[in-house]
Amino acid sequence: MSSYSGQIAGWMTPAFTSATSVDTSETITALVAEYSSTLYRVAYSVMRNSAEAEDAVQEAFLRVLKHRDKLSEIRDLRVWLVRITWNVVLDRKRRGKTRPENDDIADYTRVLPSGDRRADDEIISSQEYGRILALVDRLPAKERQALLLSAVEELSTAQIASVLKTTESSVRSRIFRARRELSALLEKEGVSQ
Repeated sequence: MSSYSGQIAGWMTPAFTSATSVDTSETITALVAEYSSTLYRVAYSVMRNSAEAEDAVQEAFLRVLKHRDKLSEIRDLRVWLVRITWNVVLDRKRRGKTRPENDDIADYTRVLPSGDRRADDEIISSQEYGRILALVDRLPAKERQALLLSAVEELSTAQIASVLKTTESSVRSRIFRARRELSALLEKEGVSQ
């Protein structure tokens, strides 16, 4: 992701020429450096395709550029950026312009940790991870969204409520139901194997 962050930051810099624009450019470059990985994980958790996730993050930062004059008014930049990315991803899903999943080696390199584990252990771990993601995909949409924002992005209940435009109690209920249903699905999978 670091080279991706650099690419995004690089194409933004020449677009600004005045002194205040340079400050805005530096602010946006800092946002890209700090949040691009987080936004990529949000996008990838829904899209399940690295190219589509990168495109969604890039589109989110384009929207930030359009609204750069409002940056000083934003209280929590992380939540604001996650909400923008979340909306971009949902818009893309609704339009049906997602590419089919493929066995791109870049996807596996993001998932597989490096270390002293044997390659076959890594493959098994990756397969288990894929199986759990497939089970998460079977959850109802509202519960799945809340669970992904909680577990993957580690957002607080208040932040998730802000992103999903609902109440905190609704978010807590959705996460509870998602965990309960995921547990039942995992138990069912374990019994059938």
